[in-house]
Amino acid sequence: MSTRPVPTAPESSGLAALPAAAENDITILLPKREPVAARTYGVRTGRGLPADRPLVLHLHGGNFANGDLDDGRAVARMLVAAGATVVSMAYPLAPLHPFPDAIEVGYEALEWLYKQRTKLGGKGARIYLAGEEAGGNLAASLALIARDRAHPPLAGQILLSPMLDPCAGTASLRQATGDATDCKYSEGWQKYLRCPRDAEHPYAVPGSSRRLADLAPTLVLTGQSDPMRDEAVRYAKRLEEAGIPVRSEVLDAAKGWPEALADPATCIDCPCAPLVTQRFREFFESTPTQPPH
Repeated sequence: MSTRPVPTAPESSGLAALPAAAENDITILLPKREPVAARTYGVRTGRGLPADRPLVLHLHGGNFANGDLDDGRAVARMLVAAGATVVSMAYPLAPLHPFPDAIEVGYEALEWLYKQRTKLGGKGARIYLAGEEAGGNLAASLALIARDRAHPPLAGQILLSPMLDPCAGTASLRQATGDATDCKYSEGWQKYLRCPRDAEHPYAVPGSSRRLADLAPTLVLTGQSDPMRDEAVRYAKRLEEAGIPVRSEVLDAAKGWPEALADPATCIDCPCAPLVTQRFREFFESTPTQPPH
């Protein structure tokens, strides 16, 4: 796979700057699909790597129809600051690529990551999923698929302001949109779902899945004024009721989520960045060092 360096976080960032050449654009070659663009963060080489370093497949936000690798930089850098190695992928976007294109490509990329785990994260690297907004939906969907196909073994999933409710009618979303007659999140769902029946599929709408048992441990973070707050909190509660180890928090300091998560300058320097990084670190430390194979 070819790589090229990407500028690292500036020294003025609220978080420690990443090592030189810690971010590289790569191309993931998939067996039966077009190559997928991705970006690695925090890949280390040489001896002395932690034996159980977290290795994260990250999916950016963008309302299913927008966004790119640059929009995932802030979250990826916070994950690295928490001790992880990250591969952020550019999944196919709607409406040209509606459900299930993104999760099919995502699952093949997850399998690729598992095969590359020792090279990217060191011996015994643990595999995680992470995503914000629409990427949070895709991460939750991939966790369901990995459970149903019994592979690859996941150590956990991290969902930030996940889009989980295509009805777009929660109180938190109504409060955020006010009297607006249009809703970009509703429009995103319409572009992503091919037809109304897709909304009944758990891989399209994991928030309405009827079977949540046996999923990986989960961290759910959202903001107090976040449009996705209610659906995120509800999903965390349902996971907990299904017996899944869940850490869930509504962060007062998370201002402007989920849009702020796509802007490194806004997100990395905001008061929530150290707290979010700490929650990532605590989650990594709380999950099993050796997930079942």
